[in-house]
Amino acid sequence: MSAPRLTRTYLAVPAHRSRLVQNAAASTADAVFLDLEDAVPPAEKAAALEAAATALTTLDWGQKTVAIRLNTIDSPSIRQEIARLGGIPRLDAFIIPKAEAVAEVTQIGGWITDAAAKRQAPAEMELLIETARGLINVEALAAADPLVTALHLGVGDFAASIGARSAEIGASPPGYRHVGSAADGYPTIPLDLFAYPMMRLLVAARAFGLRAIDGPCGAFRDAVATSATAAKAAAMGFDGKQVIHPTQIEATRNAFIPSDEELANAQRVIAAMEEAERNGQAAVTVDGRMVDYANLRMIRRLMSFKG
Repeated sequence: MSAPRLTRTYLAVPAHRSRLVQNAAASTADAVFLDLEDAVPPAEKAAALEAAATALTTLDWGQKTVAIRLNTIDSPSIRQEIARLGGIPRLDAFIIPKAEAVAEVTQIGGWITDAAAKRQAPAEMELLIETARGLINVEALAAADPLVTALHLGVGDFAASIGARSAEIGASPPGYRHVGSAADGYPTIPLDLFAYPMMRLLVAARAFGLRAIDGPCGAFRDAVATSATAAKAAAMGFDGKQVIHPTQIEATRNAFIPSDEELANAQRVIAAMEEAERNGQAAVTVDGRMVDYANLRMIRRLMSFKG
């Protein structure tokens, strides 16, 4: 079995902006998706498709995962996009925006398979969950087709879908706070708009063996927000996070890479468990805490992000 894709940083780039696409190919991102949808104005759709085909066949993408974000299922161009790009060997995956219905995902999967005549295997599908309907169907969507390998959370469109008064992509609305009692002076606690959709998507991904990718932090010039939102996704267990600007790559990747302290603790646990096994035990105390095989499974997961 091949190693799972490393997609800690997933850089979005408009397919029709050739200089940005070239920069993305040369970047340190683990993965890149060329966008044919929201980042491309209607008058540039045809040019973007041809630019994507050229980029896939001429640029050196190294070891990156390379994906294409298609237009929506109801667009007049989606089938043409799949037919044009689906046979190119360097394409790893199609990202399906606004995934909502199992039948639609199955239909797209058939188109991708039909387009893959010149490949050893069809391109994968990564589903972008970005509407209320998509979220309530996320478990069924995760199991909809064998080509589905990842779920992405579309934070901007999801916020719009539920009517949230969000000021920026990936950020909770300023008014979304818990207000305490008058006796305590009305203390306020900021709440996280995305805690529920992130967890639901993550659980669905894990239940069906898929990768989970968090949506981007729209405030790409804000280093604190970029790092903090990446750290949240990494702590929850996500496999990676979309980024919308190259300046976000390093901070986002660093959030997913285990720290020196985490690695040192992992080595202590591994050594202690190996000693416990030699003594016929399945649990042992390390640094005042009980550890067992569940800890080893968590450590293996952590170590997979070293890259």
